[in-house]
Amino acid sequence: MIRLHPTISADLDFVLAAERDPENLPFIGQWTRQEHWAALGNPDLAHLLLERASDSQPVGYALLTGLQGVDQCILLKRLVVTIKAKGYGRAALGALKELVFVQLQAHRFWLDVKEHNLRARHLYKTEGFVEEGVLRECLKTGAGFESLVVMSLLREEFDRLTRTQLGGYPPC
Repeated sequence: MIRLHPTISADLDFVLAAERDPENLPFIGQWTRQEHWAALGNPDLAHLLLERASDSQPVGYALLTGLQGVDQCILLKRLVVTIKAKGYGRAALGALKELVFVQLQAHRFWLDVKEHNLRARHLYKTEGFVEEGVLRECLKTGAGFESLVVMSLLREEFDRLTRTQLGGYPPC
């Protein structure tokens, strides 16, 4: 349903529009064009365009950081989906988990999400992420201070979920 591919400079207009879309704006950090452009060449970061597999239409983007970290912990810095309620967010998260655990061989995949972003928190939870705690009022916005919920998925948990989804049985 979703293909991931490295973002190129020609994609940045789409990325910036997605970030600033009124439906995404309350939930997503904002970067300048220069920050996105710099990220394209950063070897510790993956800036990925999300494309619908059927017709290559962009439906969002994602940022992963920590690719070169010795701790094998990769942060989902940002996941932005422009077409809501069609399963693209879930499909993108599945593709990102495969990338992180299968291709990049990470030990831990983690993120923080605004406490009031209930839709995203529900998605992450149903995809196996565990809430670890709350960073209370750590983000200053125009509306005041907001809290972030830290969530993560470990390789062992990913492997167990994958076995279950494939009809396998967990070891006794």
